[in-house]
Amino acid sequence: MRQQWLHTESVCNLVAMDQQEFEHHWLIRRLAFEWLEQQTNRGEDVLPRDVLLRGFGFRGRRVGLMSPAQGIFKPAVLTQCPLSITTAPKGPYNDGFLDDHYLLYRYRGTDPEHPDNRGLRLAMELRLPLIYLFGMAPGRYLPVWPVYVVNDNPGGLCFTVAADYRHTIVDQVGRHLEAANDDLEVQIRRRYQTAAVQRRVHQRAFRERVLRAYDEQCAMCRLRHRELLDASHIIPDQDDHGEPTVSNGLSLCKIHHTAFDRGIVGVSPNFRVEVRQDILEEVDGPMLEHGIKELHGSALQLPRKKRDRPDRDALEWRYREFRRA
Repeated sequence: MRQQWLHTESVCNLVAMDQQEFEHHWLIRRLAFEWLEQQTNRGEDVLPRDVLLRGFGFRGRRVGLMSPAQGIFKPAVLTQCPLSITTAPKGPYNDGFLDDHYLLYRYRGTDPEHPDNRGLRLAMELRLPLIYLFGMAPGRYLPVWPVYVVNDNPGGLCFTVAADYRHTIVDQVGRHLEAANDDLEVQIRRRYQTAAVQRRVHQRAFRERVLRAYDEQCAMCRLRHRELLDASHIIPDQDDHGEPTVSNGLSLCKIHHTAFDRGIVGVSPNFRVEVRQDILEEVDGPMLEHGIKELHGSALQLPRKKRDRPDRDALEWRYREFRRA
């Protein structure tokens, strides 16, 4: 007899997955989510590929979170249902965000009955949460969890995926019934969260591209601690011309990012750093003296590739704003 913790539309999968196996899937997911929480709480929410491949330990075995070669990934400790889906930075599939704030994830290949596609379909039917790994740059991925497959389109060879809030994940097997795909409140919540994920993905992708162009150092002070670096827009992103391109970005440490945004320091179109006059005349401690004032007149550290260097027109616009202030 089917237990109450399984859903009506999943009755066809009674033979495919029993209660013990179902509970095991939830255990591995809970451990994976906890491990990701620990990793991202260290200051970087974009993780290296080797860290995700290595994963965490479980009863003497390694549980990786991604595959070296394929997008739909099921670690060896699981049967049937995958744990994660991955979009590579320049992958072969046209995955992406839909206009109605859902995610489009392409099938593996063109056969709807490929084992990977069947596994993802089963995860949808059992409403099992997954991890979505967004490729931000070669070898670096932004993990988003939990995500759910909410629709299957064999004709279009794709799944529809939605993100949800982390607090909706519960430990007890069977108490995830509130995550019903046809519940209007849940649909609205997931669309809102997926829209937030979309903004976060775009922000992190911009940061990764800019930091990579500047060899992961501050363009003003050469600081190389990645966790202390930001990607600053030259023309602000809220402006119509503030495009998230590398040529509209500067890799700056958090202090100099704030100083640049607040008009304390500026960058001239010939790539020279200038400090505001009243700051130059101010007397304060060593941080102001050595961390800000000594930048005056110094050359900006530029990317090696010319196409990645700051756009002079954008710099001129920002420099005028700096001088006006």
